[in-house]
Amino acid sequence: MPDVQALETSVLNAIAGASDEAALEAVRVSALGKKGAISELLKSLGGMSPEERKANGPLFNGLRDRVAAALAARKTALGEEALNARLAFEKIDVTLPARPEATGSIHPVSQVLDEVIAIFADLGFAVAEGPDVEFDDYNFTKLNIPPDHPARQMHDTFYLKEQADGSRHVLRTHTSPVQVRTMLKQKPPIRIIAPGRTYRVDSDATHSPMFHQFEGLVIDEVTNLGHLKWTMEEFCKAFFEVDEVELRARPSFFPFTEPSVEWDMRCDRSGGQIRFGTGNDWLELAGSGMVHPRVLEMCGIDPSRYQGYAFGAGIDRLAMLKYGAPDLRPFFESDLKWLRHFGFTALDLPTLAGGLSR
Repeated sequence: MPDVQALETSVLNAIAGASDEAALEAVRVSALGKKGAISELLKSLGGMSPEERKANGPLFNGLRDRVAAALAARKTALGEEALNARLAFEKIDVTLPARPEATGSIHPVSQVLDEVIAIFADLGFAVAEGPDVEFDDYNFTKLNIPPDHPARQMHDTFYLKEQADGSRHVLRTHTSPVQVRTMLKQKPPIRIIAPGRTYRVDSDATHSPMFHQFEGLVIDEVTNLGHLKWTMEEFCKAFFEVDEVELRARPSFFPFTEPSVEWDMRCDRSGGQIRFGTGNDWLELAGSGMVHPRVLEMCGIDPSRYQGYAFGAGIDRLAMLKYGAPDLRPFFESDLKWLRHFGFTALDLPTLAGGLSR
């Protein structure tokens, strides 16, 4: 018969000497595990006579209970020691001053969006907004886009689930529906820009399924193409921060404008950089034109009395041009190191007076 008192002393000493929970667990297994010393004692009761079981049963069970209680007490003490050590190591001195530097930064697309708004606000434009999920009627029909136009096909447009009446909403392919919504609820004169997210089925180094645009709309009784050209010139000078720009107009076609014009800006591509206002190269900048009379009519504006112009450009592409990003995709990858490279501070909003891209 093993010496129960010696076994208890040995196990209790091992428990008291356990320096961490892993060591304590090893002691528990050696004593109370399936093949532990105390467990073997309890198993031996089955081979004893009734008299022996009557004498040794309470002895062995008492040993098990005392060891289990000692294990639980030691585990609690070790947990408290670990917690106290962690609290001592991780304590924070709340009397220290706050860090003076700002850790946040503005995304280049957000920076350019703020710059565009600041420029057009100075030119007297209000900012108009609309939903990303649009009626097909606002996104296409009221913009004079016919039912068989390629832009309506599913390989260009994200369509949502069919409605009960058979119609289908779309993720807006441009911010022009904001122009429609404005003309439907506001009578001329109108002078707005509509910045926001847009969606098309396209993805490569210079295209993204979700991208950003801004569009402008001016409606009154006297506006003409000369006013449109002046507006584009003033925007380009302010945005690219150059004293002079030279724009070249190219005839184009958009269903919602007539005539339609695309603008190229003179630039210099030598030396691996693009400089504006000089050089012998041309860079496509924006699309525009005089608002089609049918668009005015469908939006409840008398085309015999009112006329206007509209224009639009990609915010992401402007960010690439101004801040030297050769690929559009990193704008949407959330790489903090890449984003911090641009150095736009979190609270420094661009202004014409203070400088757009400080």
